[in-house]
Amino acid sequence: MSNSIPSLFDRVEEPAACTVSQLTAQLKSVIESGFSSVWVVGEISSLKVHTSGHVYLTLKDARASLSCVIWRSTAQRLKFELGDGMEVFARGQISVYEAQGKYQLYIDQIQPKGLGARDIALRKLKERLAKLGYFDPQRKKPLPRFPRRLALVTSPSGAAVRDMLEILARRWPMADVLICPVRVQGTWAAEDITLGLYLLNRLPSIDVILLGRGGGSAEDLAPFNEEIVANAIFQSRVPVVSAVGHEIDVTIADLVADRRALTPSEAAEIATPDRRELWRNLRNVDVRLRDLIEAQLAIAKQGVDDLAKRRVLRLPLERLHHQERQLDDWDDRLGRGMRALLERRKRQAEALAGQLQSLSPLNVLARGYSLTRTLPDQRLVHTSEQVQPGDAVEVLLAHGRLVARVEESNEPDASASPQR
Repeated sequence: MSNSIPSLFDRVEEPAACTVSQLTAQLKSVIESGFSSVWVVGEISSLKVHTSGHVYLTLKDARASLSCVIWRSTAQRLKFELGDGMEVFARGQISVYEAQGKYQLYIDQIQPKGLGARDIALRKLKERLAKLGYFDPQRKKPLPRFPRRLALVTSPSGAAVRDMLEILARRWPMADVLICPVRVQGTWAAEDITLGLYLLNRLPSIDVILLGRGGGSAEDLAPFNEEIVANAIFQSRVPVVSAVGHEIDVTIADLVADRRALTPSEAAEIATPDRRELWRNLRNVDVRLRDLIEAQLAIAKQGVDDLAKRRVLRLPLERLHHQERQLDDWDDRLGRGMRALLERRKRQAEALAGQLQSLSPLNVLARGYSLTRTLPDQRLVHTSEQVQPGDAVEVLLAHGRLVARVEESNEPDASASPQR
């Protein structure tokens, strides 16, 4: 065998090579340095929200797809809801997921294509607050008719505060006005407004709060579309009048407030009465009251005149005299009746007396008869058996009486007739 022919067992020199991890790390470094911040447009598909809060999705177009990740900290700040089929602009860093050896876009900012994220977030927030009853007219508080203390939540250097103060001084100068200075645009404006509303609700005797600023762009009015401001207005025990922007700018603060004004100037007019108009109304009421009193007096005077013309008032004793005459007639009739009754009773008594006289035992004595009574008990003697010889008796005559003693007592003879 020739020595030029290599043996299978001869040592083969290994080429210089790197591991998969080393290659992936090198690719990752190159890709991250070259694509540290890139905007991508595409359609969302395979959207998945993990229990950890991270969001996984794929951006695709007609010819390619790109895996994307949104960390939980970024997903929590999204102003709109993601969905499959939505076209979006996404910004982030391209990196390599080493475990699978594929590149991904780690999104730190995303917004819908054709409609800004702010508009979608605002629409979603309005829908959620509407379901919670924040815009319900039934829960809105009425404004006081005559407020004694008002509070202005606005920028102390803006035109809105000057307009409101001028109108308040002209319409209702007797009210105290407090100014709560806040930022009405910028990064911390929503927090300023929220804190101002909460502090004013802790002060006593605040009758109404005016929340206002002049017009501006959608970015300028953004603080008044924040949920924390809506919560502060909703929870306020003091009625809130919102005057943010102009007529075409309707913010969430306008919708939650108890009253909405188109401008800060109109808010001052809504919250207070006009003293000049009140004075005119009072004068009109005074005139109407005087006219009403005069009319009532005229009616009362006519009523008195009508009463004065009545016979009972012109001749107040006439009826009394008539009653007196009736009493006299009744007295005469009563006297005649009593006399007639007495006469009848007298005749009846005389008739009875005649009957008694005819039946009186004295009449029998007058005809020669006598009555005998025992002494001393004076019992009437009817038979001889009632007395014994020697008993004392009394004999009653028509005129006078006799006292005698019984000499003899005989049994009565049934055949003998009575004798005198």
